Amino acid sequence: QVQLVESGGGLVQPGGSLRLSCAASGSIFSIYVMGWYRQAPGKQRELVAHIIRGGSTNYAHSVKGRFTISRDNAKNTVYLQMNSLKPEDTAVYFCNADDGSSWWWGQGTQVTVSS
Repeated sequence: QVQLVESGGGLVQPGGSLRLSCAASGSIFSIYVMGWYRQAPGKQRELVAHIIRGGSTNYAHSVKGRFTISRDNAKNTVYLQMNSLKPEDTAVYFCNADDGSSWWWGQGTQVTVSS
């Protein structure tokens, strides 16, 4: 079992920044990919970014160059730094962990980009 707790969402103006955090606990030794997904109203959940155990990262085209995923192994925490936010980034952001046999999800954190 893996537990994920997200934090850091909120309301921000276009062009602003936010940093999301995802703290993992439980059977974290088995995790080899952690990522962030988002789901806007009426849309399917989509991958935003993920980071593999070895450190490789991957980003959705829509966020490349604006968002950065990183991790602190000592704190078992993954971060998503979001810069130059746009109204279309508005969504519930979910942390995800993949241990090779199961996917684990956090409860989600709302990000709203609006003036």
